[in-house]
Amino acid sequence: MIAWHLSSATGLGPRGDFTPEAVKQPLGIRARTYYGGAMTFKFAIFDLDGTLIDSRDIIHRAMIDTFERHQLPPPSFDDVRQVVGLGLHEACRRLAPGLEAPDLEPLVETYRNAFVRLRAAGQGFEPLYPGAKELVEQLASDNWVLGIATGKARRGIEAFYDQHGLQRHFTTSWCADDGPGKPHPFMVEEAMKAVGADAEQSLIIGDAVFDIQMGRAAGIRTLGVSWGFGRADELEAVGADEIHHAFDSLSDSLSAFAQNAMS
Repeated sequence: MIAWHLSSATGLGPRGDFTPEAVKQPLGIRARTYYGGAMTFKFAIFDLDGTLIDSRDIIHRAMIDTFERHQLPPPSFDDVRQVVGLGLHEACRRLAPGLEAPDLEPLVETYRNAFVRLRAAGQGFEPLYPGAKELVEQLASDNWVLGIATGKARRGIEAFYDQHGLQRHFTTSWCADDGPGKPHPFMVEEAMKAVGADAEQSLIIGDAVFDIQMGRAAGIRTLGVSWGFGRADELEAVGADEIHHAFDSLSDSLSAFAQNAMS
């Protein structure tokens, strides 16, 4: 077996992507692994909040702080969980539907500052879910190409990398700063372009209905997880191909996807 692994590259671009200077071959060719002449390519796109990291507490606290500073009724956790994954402007618009457009931007900026304050006060750690690191490392070891599609801003991705040291495993990352947010398929489509993946070689893993809707709009397989913000029945209602309640079953499903890619 001859394996070409992405970790041989050395340059990283602004989205965590490997730069053209790092390698001489396009990523779509370079990332493939050969098993006895059979060529396979496996691309997994991960959401962050509620999928890899448990950010439920800090997001809700930041929203409460934001709304109280604007003398608005603070949203319940159930209200907040239903907008996580959207871009921040759209999330705030849904949580404060009575606000006029000129009043929305200050609310968004206050939320950003609240999040920064919580981090600066040592209250902004977003732990990995048990089993998340092991899965990411196993997939990287098995020559999966990994990407991120998140409603976070770019600095949120950087904080994730800083807190958990997983940047080397992710080839491309896309966020709310880059273009249309979830459930628009933009982030998935751009991630596939960045790594040279086809739809049948790709899947998305996420906890929110917007992750599933985004993946379906892009024509890729959708794997929902029930330990984050979205409920299993909500993920099922929007057409998730699979719903997982533990990292063990998610890992098994990804192994089956890889086996099918080799057959």
